[in-house]
Amino acid sequence: MKSAVAVALALLAGAPAAFAQSSTPAAPAACPVAADHVVANGGLDRSRAAVAMGRLTILAMGSSSIEGVGASRPELGFVPRLEAGLERRLPGVEVTVVNKGIGGETAKETADRLAREIEAADPDLVVWQLGTNDMLRDRPMDAVFADFRRGEAVLDRAGVDVLLVDPQRLPEGTTNPSFRGRNPALGEMARLIDLEGGRVGYAVLHRFAAMSDWTGLERGGVGPDDLHLNDPGYACWAEVTAEGLAAALR
Repeated sequence: MKSAVAVALALLAGAPAAFAQSSTPAAPAACPVAADHVVANGGLDRSRAAVAMGRLTILAMGSSSIEGVGASRPELGFVPRLEAGLERRLPGVEVTVVNKGIGGETAKETADRLAREIEAADPDLVVWQLGTNDMLRDRPMDAVFADFRRGEAVLDRAGVDVLLVDPQRLPEGTTNPSFRGRNPALGEMARLIDLEGGRVGYAVLHRFAAMSDWTGLERGGVGPDDLHLNDPGYACWAEVTAEGLAAALR
């Protein structure tokens, strides 16, 4: 008769995927997960080749939503959830997502450090989340996209694929005067990022548009500070990204 320890070890050996999924839950039922929020724009060739070889490395750059501010535990932020979501959808592929988000960062600071972060991580794909802090700080659009083009030059020299992530939505009913009425500017930034992605052949994740469908989530996926995502918001964003990106990479 097997001992209880032996039985437990056998169960662990036979069902690794189930245990991995339990530590990183999928998106809430109220989150609509669809692949069409990611537009490839003719890019992602290097990442497809990496998937075919069984190993994909992603460098995630941007501000607090990449860093994971607002998540109740680090493993419930965007980056760990994206990694788990891609591995579920790309069986047999080892996915590594390197988190280099820094809270409060604008496109300028990201462009300033892109070269050294790419050199350190040696990624196939760079996820660049941009625009939210630029708009909240009232930076001129011309300045933001001048910084973007500096980053574009670094990315192109490195020969990496790129997925741009546009701004988040803010709760319409916010009482914070710094955030009230900001969604039109954030939406315009999202529109311009989409145009830039098409111009240079970078994939784009339409996060701003996706969040309009999150009405079933608590506070629309945004935490009590009316800025940073909560756990359901991170779960939804990661699953939407993984769904669209995996479909583009298969």
